[in-house]
Amino acid sequence: MKFQRISLIVLLAIAFVVGSTGCKTAVTPTPPAKKLKVAFVYVGPHNDGGYSQAHEDGRLYVQQNDPNVETTFAESIPEGSQSEKTFRDYASAGYDLIFGTSFGFMDAMVNAAKDNPATKFMHASGYKRSDNLGTYFGRLEQPDYLSGLVAGKMTKSNKIGFVLPFSIAECIREVDSFTVGLREVNPEATVTVVYTNSWYDPIKEGDAAKSLLYKNCDVIVSGVDSPAPLDEAFKAGKYGIGYDVDMAAGMKTPEEAKSVLTSRIWNWGPYYLKVVKSVEDGTWTSGDYWGGMTDGIVALAPISSAVPQDVIDYVNTRKQLILDGKYTPFDGPMINQKGVTVVPAGTTMSDADQLTLQWFVQGVIGDIPKSGS
Repeated sequence: MKFQRISLIVLLAIAFVVGSTGCKTAVTPTPPAKKLKVAFVYVGPHNDGGYSQAHEDGRLYVQQNDPNVETTFAESIPEGSQSEKTFRDYASAGYDLIFGTSFGFMDAMVNAAKDNPATKFMHASGYKRSDNLGTYFGRLEQPDYLSGLVAGKMTKSNKIGFVLPFSIAECIREVDSFTVGLREVNPEATVTVVYTNSWYDPIKEGDAAKSLLYKNCDVIVSGVDSPAPLDEAFKAGKYGIGYDVDMAAGMKTPEEAKSVLTSRIWNWGPYYLKVVKSVEDGTWTSGDYWGGMTDGIVALAPISSAVPQDVIDYVNTRKQLILDGKYTPFDGPMINQKGVTVVPAGTTMSDADQLTLQWFVQGVIGDIPKSGS
């Protein structure tokens, strides 16, 4: 009897275990979250030492700070209709967000965005927008102005050379704001402008710098995408001012790096990450972003040890006024090449006028070919 009772208990225990095991619900593994696919389109090589490299640094920043994103890039994409295929191909491949980083991509992006409403597009320096196409840029005129202060104190010939790619508004803003700073500290100084008609062409850029050095310019300012103008300045024993990235950091020797007085630089990474996050969380909307030094999207690179400390101190004082919102390089009075006051004292040029700017301030030597704004 005792044996039967024990056997019954054992059988019940086995039945409970088997029954419990049989009632378990199968656990379905949670599929990994789909990564956001983001593409960047560059007008120059990703390692051009300038503008496209600055955007590439921004892409890498996103990749390093968001594990839920997959990024890629296309480089050396010509502006105009040729770029449209690149944007359409990325949209067809299922990319969620596409950044086009050059002004001349504008119409191509408008067309691609119209036919791909599920894809979000962001265009740097443009002004055409739609429900799925936004625009963005930075107020580079702020560090442009500060670098003009440096040049005004360092020139001996009072002649500055500025190498520009095109005569579009963003380039004219750079020259004007630089010249405002230059003549604030050195009213006798002038800026001579030459154009390369290309964003990235190191040979043309170097030749343009040589032509300015021949005219006795002793500070060469780059507004193009490679360090070639600064290389030529150093070879001639003159100074340079860089563009897009801290060009002193890329120079071959300490002496050459010292010849780069400073650079006006882009810091795209945090902004790109913010846009990516907004797409991920569903808060993205089309619009226009135009940030400045306060946002950190533009900055002045460290100033060379060749520059006296009192000059650096003055630049920092003026920089603080910009950061505090108490000064802009487009505060009046602003006088054009013909001596006409265009922006009266006590006023500031509007953003709309800055976006279509097509006149040089007093002190600039050179014309503005009609290439659009």
